[in-house]
Amino acid sequence: MPPAAAEPLTPERILEATEEVLRRYGPAKATVVDVARALGVSHGSVYRHFPSKAALREAVTDRWLGKTVGRLQQIVSATAEPAPARLESWLEALFEAKRHKAGDDPELFATYTVLLAENSGVVETHLAELVEQLARIIGEGVGSGTLTAPDVPAAARAVFDATARFHDPQYAADWQSPSIAAEFEAVSTLVIRGLRP
Repeated sequence: MPPAAAEPLTPERILEATEEVLRRYGPAKATVVDVARALGVSHGSVYRHFPSKAALREAVTDRWLGKTVGRLQQIVSATAEPAPARLESWLEALFEAKRHKAGDDPELFATYTVLLAENSGVVETHLAELVEQLARIIGEGVGSGTLTAPDVPAAARAVFDATARFHDPQYAADWQSPSIAAEFEAVSTLVIRGLRP
């Protein structure tokens, strides 16, 4: 049902409606007209906020990826916690966030997998932000003497790459395995142990 007409049309409302439309029709069939219809407005109104279908899809992808980054940033910012514990919490939170996205809403997750492939610039920015968060934790650990890494950015990238099976959407089918939690624990423990002095 379209929202009340008196409610102002905002980019956030458009993005929420776009998510619903993508969930319902999938990325191949969803159109800006469908989004406008869901909002009870003309497609021109949507285009005033997002100049093209590509821009709208890119914004939805960025919003979806940003939800994960916010939770992870809380862990990065919890500097009272020792760096090794924050690193473990960060890796676990990333894995759980990706797992929940894949398991709780498989239709939308499949849609986002398609959108991620389309929006490589958004994805590259997202991945760089995640690696930067890791670098901050590792750098603070090096500074406090609880972690060691001769090249912090390279160590951050290596940790991200070493744990890819637990956050890269191409491995989503593996995340339902009964042994995946134990496998994640083994890898994250090994990675963190390798960074200790």
